[in-house]
Amino acid sequence: MILMWASFALLTLIALLFIIVPFLKKERIVTITHNANAQLISIYEQRLVELQADLDNQRIDSQNHSEAIIELKRRLLNELSPEKSLNSRGDNRIFALTGAAFLIALAAIFYAMTGSQQQIAAWHDAMDNLADYGQRAVMQKGEPLTKNELQAFALALRTKLSQSGDDEVAWMLLGRVALMLNEFDMAKQSFDKTLKINPDNMQALVSYSQVLLLEGSEENMTRAAGMLSKVLQAQPNNLDAISLLALIAFERKDWLQAKAAFEVLLASMDESDTRYAMINQRISEIDLQIAQQNVATSGDQLAAQSIQVTVDIDGQLVDKQPNNGILFVFAKAAKGSPMPLAVVKLTDYSFPITVELSDANAMMAGLNLSSASEIIISARISNDDSVMPSTGELEGHSQVLVSKEVRQVQLNIDTLIP
Repeated sequence: MILMWASFALLTLIALLFIIVPFLKKERIVTITHNANAQLISIYEQRLVELQADLDNQRIDSQNHSEAIIELKRRLLNELSPEKSLNSRGDNRIFALTGAAFLIALAAIFYAMTGSQQQIAAWHDAMDNLADYGQRAVMQKGEPLTKNELQAFALALRTKLSQSGDDEVAWMLLGRVALMLNEFDMAKQSFDKTLKINPDNMQALVSYSQVLLLEGSEENMTRAAGMLSKVLQAQPNNLDAISLLALIAFERKDWLQAKAAFEVLLASMDESDTRYAMINQRISEIDLQIAQQNVATSGDQLAAQSIQVTVDIDGQLVDKQPNNGILFVFAKAAKGSPMPLAVVKLTDYSFPITVELSDANAMMAGLNLSSASEIIISARISNDDSVMPSTGELEGHSQVLVSKEVRQVQLNIDTLIP
């Protein structure tokens, strides 16, 4: 600050020198004395007398006389010089003082219109009130800080940090103030400085996590969750960390973890706490989400529930089974593609036998039991490793079944393929 005012004074002095010096500089002139001019005038008057005598004696006429006088006057004017004094300065001091006053007035007016005196005054005021701002913001003494006071507090903290170097507490306070002002970049930079000085500053980790959550991206939430996990490892009962983890779980729709975290918070509060009803309401919302999720899951499980198929063979066909036969039990859509929806293949079997058909037995993605409303279940003893029918093989089919309603099927192999 002192350097700035010194620069202003120096520039003003230089400008004054440019104005004052030319007026005070001595003039180097040749002094023409009064006697020199008098001699020239005497010669001029003598010459006039001579011209008048020539006119009277008719040696020149009137016209030549007039022209000679004019020429004589012109020559006298050219030869005469004004009288000057070498050391006389006249009114130069007045001109110098006037110019200096004008320059100072112009500079003052220009600075008043375009300068930053109000900002400088606000900066001085912020520095003077730094301690008071700190007590009101941190110790909760007196009235809460207004937005303008928060901005002044941040300015004073930045000034202090620029003067005193790294200060963990000051960086932490600056981050908290920036967070209240929604200056997220400043807040993150401040908490980065705090954690660089002390990586185990739990308050900084919690506050940093809050900034990341407010920015809202999935990457930031993952980073915040990592910070909060570190806090809870050191301080398992840190309610601020638990609260933020609950919010992360809620945003990610991890209802069970969110409910557990909110219940911990609720247990730590009195019913008179203004936050108690809000958290209780949030838990109710989570219970509703969990119930809806369970219904949806049950519906999905029901839709994908397996079908138990018990297969037996007609007594008249027992002796007609091919040697080393392979048993295929499969389901196909009653209408549409002939591709099997589910297949079970057995090389070692004996009748009666029970197998289970489900979406896990699908031959290709998207073509399974859940994709068809009506199905036909078949069993075939094949001569080879192909599910396609051929002569001499044995098979049996069910009636058309509604896939979502059937859970067990009795199937009899009673046909010899000609």
